[in-house]
Amino acid sequence: MEIMKWEKDETVAILTMTNGANKQNLDFANTMNAMLDEIIADKTVTALIITSNDEKNFSQGIDVEWILDKAQKKEYQPVIDFIRGMDIVFKKLVAYPVPVIAAINGHAFGNGSIMSCACDFRFMRSDKGFFCFPEVNLGIPFRAGMNAFIKKAVPMYKLVEMQLTGNRYTAKEMEAHHVILKACEDQADLMAQALAFAKTFKKKRGIFGELKKRLHKEIIEILEAPDELASGGSFSLTIDD
Repeated sequence: MEIMKWEKDETVAILTMTNGANKQNLDFANTMNAMLDEIIADKTVTALIITSNDEKNFSQGIDVEWILDKAQKKEYQPVIDFIRGMDIVFKKLVAYPVPVIAAINGHAFGNGSIMSCACDFRFMRSDKGFFCFPEVNLGIPFRAGMNAFIKKAVPMYKLVEMQLTGNRYTAKEMEAHHVILKACEDQADLMAQALAFAKTFKKKRGIFGELKKRLHKEIIEILEAPDELASGGSFSLTIDD
């Protein structure tokens, strides 16, 4: 089953997630990495939009059912490979040599919200969907790399509230706190606004990529640093009392 696809509108690449709630697992990470490489190999691409074709969801984040199934079977390596694979996705987005725009068409929860924060810019529709970091309610800690690039997208005063409450937020609320550039009326307006904005970029990849690497130098260093998975041992996804 196809879980994402991409096409071009003039010189703008549009990567569309096509798997319903677009929950993230190893297949998701591998496919996203391959498509990001494929898109940037097209030298005519000047911007990238990431969105979903689902009526309700942008991405509901980590595929918890998949992880629990692997954990019950003591198949830890695929889960470790997934986490490392998403770290590569995040690093690519942070350093991508063309602008990356998240067109958030529905619910963006957990790793779905986090992925949008790794993008350069965000647009979100107002008539459907919430933006949320529910990890505090699920007992899942944010890893260092995640916190690093979330901070580039969410003001610290708002990030503290969002992470520690797990509350859900509308597009209008996210626009008011500059997490997104624009709260759009509906799906049609979302894509029209995101596409129009993407087409304003005709920057040279060399300088654009270098500016992003220097701007996000600390983030990239954290993403590249050895972490708790470096030993390849077992780990716990959640923290309990």
